Amino acid sequence: MRRLSPALGPLFLGLALAAASHPTVAAALVGGGASRPLALARLAELALNHLALAASGLALVAGLGVGLGLIATRARFAWFRGSIDTLAAVAQAVPPVVVVALALPVLGFGGPPTLLALIAYGIMPTLRGTVGALDAVSAEARESALAVGLTPAQILAYVELPLAAPGLVDTLRTALILAVSVTAVGALAGASTLGTPIVAGLQNQNFAAMLQGALATAALAFLGDGLLLAVGAWVQPRRRTTR
Repeated sequence: MRRLSPALGPLFLGLALAAASHPTVAAALVGGGASRPLALARLAELALNHLALAASGLALVAGLGVGLGLIATRARFAWFRGSIDTLAAVAQAVPPVVVVALALPVLGFGGPPTLLALIAYGIMPTLRGTVGALDAVSAEARESALAVGLTPAQILAYVELPLAAPGLVDTLRTALILAVSVTAVGALAGASTLGTPIVAGLQNQNFAAMLQGALATAALAFLGDGLLLAVGAWVQPRRRTTR
């Protein structure tokens, strides 16, 4: 239980933010007036849509970023490493709002342009985090595995990935937070997310709905971060004490 303590803070904060996004609480926070909070059922519907879209984007980013990171750290692809990193950096250099706007004529409204923005904005930190986690594995561990007759694929599966697991989890934490935040931008493309009340609230001066969307988005980010922190604590190798 002590190993899971770092995850408790984000989890409790996420729950507190989720509670603050309740219509009654949000209306009280903005002081009532002309602001009309979203009904709880509508907020839950938007949160589920937001979570599904963010999870899809995270899966794509994780697959591409981790996959490219694995390729970049293989000796036979060392010549390709700089090109991969440059392409990922170029993709993130374009703001998500611009990616969504440019993708609209080709991909249409809704989820597809949002997913493209998620991939463009999340692939670089995922790639670099994967490369950093794998590079941190000691050369002695690889050499020892090679000495006992393991193949390169076995060394990757049984030595490198287990030792790099905590760093990979930290990388996915960053990707998750980016995915949750960028998904809110998808509302500009017509995607039904927690960004929808934020955009509509800006147009209609509905501060309660804006606050609900912002609080619920932050709640999803902190809850996801807490869950991945718990996973990271679980995969962290146990320290043995000697007497």
